[in-house]
Amino acid sequence: MYEVLITYRQELVYSLIVFILLIIIQFVMKKAAHKVGKRSEINITRTRLMFKYINILVILIAAFLMSIAWGLGLAELSLVFSSVFAVIGVALFAIWSILSNITSGIILFFSFPYKIGDTIKIHDKDLPIEAIIEDIKAFHLHLRTKEGELITYPNNLILQKAVSLIEQRSFSDEGKEAL
Repeated sequence: MYEVLITYRQELVYSLIVFILLIIIQFVMKKAAHKVGKRSEINITRTRLMFKYINILVILIAAFLMSIAWGLGLAELSLVFSSVFAVIGVALFAIWSILSNITSGIILFFSFPYKIGDTIKIHDKDLPIEAIIEDIKAFHLHLRTKEGELITYPNNLILQKAVSLIEQRSFSDEGKEAL
């Protein structure tokens, strides 16, 4: 065991430093997302979704830095990452609408002016919708019409259409109705 520690001392120290830095970066990013969610009165479940995205980003960065730390050269690393990204690129091309909805979900988290419980009108020439926002998911919005019909509206379309606020409802940080 001692020989392993001596042999790989530099790699282990670098790994420990990377691990500590990534934990700090993850903490800061989660704290910032939580602060944005709290300041904008965003439902806690949407904030937790952002935490998942932050975790995925930190894991990808960790994989890249650890592979460099343990001696994977840039040529080998670029071969691995280009192969992985080629496969992912082909897969994402096949499911580009899902990726655009996830990206739209992230944009909605930071800049969507409407909250859960608000009544909105989506100005679509083919199918205008007036409904209450029940939930904002990673891929779509849940909208409830006055007739009780549940509509799932894709996030990428909500960014492309004109939306007006009909009635605004007040919610606390936990997403419950304020008294």
